[in-house]
Amino acid sequence: MATSHTTRRTVLSAFAAATAAPLLTSAWGAGEAHASGIGDTYRSSTDLYTKLPDGEGTEYARRYKRHEMTDNDIRRSFPYNRTMIMAMHGGGIEPGTSELCLGIAGYDPGGLAVRPAGGPVYDYWMFEGLRKPSKSQPKDAPSNRELHVTAKNCDDHVALSMAASSLNVLSLHGCTAEQAGAPAKRPEAVVIGGRNTAFQRYLTEELRGAGFQTVDGATKPDLNGDHVDNPCNRTMLGKGGQLEITTELRKSMFDGFTLKERPTSTNDTFRRFTDACRAAIARLEAGPDQVIL
Repeated sequence: MATSHTTRRTVLSAFAAATAAPLLTSAWGAGEAHASGIGDTYRSSTDLYTKLPDGEGTEYARRYKRHEMTDNDIRRSFPYNRTMIMAMHGGGIEPGTSELCLGIAGYDPGGLAVRPAGGPVYDYWMFEGLRKPSKSQPKDAPSNRELHVTAKNCDDHVALSMAASSLNVLSLHGCTAEQAGAPAKRPEAVVIGGRNTAFQRYLTEELRGAGFQTVDGATKPDLNGDHVDNPCNRTMLGKGGQLEITTELRKSMFDGFTLKERPTSTNDTFRRFTDACRAAIARLEAGPDQVIL
């Protein structure tokens, strides 16, 4: 398989419009999450692509990378990429998650150089909001929040095919401190969920060890990421991991937090967070269920 790095595609799937559900509107701001899809403008990824057929590259973007791997040795088999990183609400939807996706996957968000050099890299997929806020826009102008499609309603074919061919997925989302149940005096927190309990444990231990405040996803049903249709759980093993990261924690990882600034302004907090996640992935991949016979 050739290495693929796709940034722009046009989807002409007008057939989906006939089955589209009535639109839902909400005043929620960017950075908030809700597992049920309440407040989403679009009922699925296909619904969004169909209704915004000319929006790719201006209103939204999709980026992914599948690493080339070859096994032509008839005497033994070679390892394959086991883990994929996702940011389903990147760009301006849940700011910071795109850059975290790249960082955990092993890439510098500013130039896509491998970091650390020679370190492991992981497949990734991102959907990003590109709408730019402007003071001159009316209050009811389209926002990045309207591009949010809740995880269980994601039907992007590339995202689902990549998840289905991976043993593990780590999906990154943004939430508010209130949603995470973080105290007002310490709003920087991350909710750890998904259906892979071993992965949850490793993420909790590594992130706590790096000095981050973690919240058990089981105590936050709306943020737990345990729905079977959530792409993080649509893996070979039927389970994965999800992180819901508060706005305050995401902001603390960058010296500049605008869409333009974030890729080149990551700081030590960002590196500690991504390194902790990569350490958890390494522990997970060393487990006995990580070999397909």
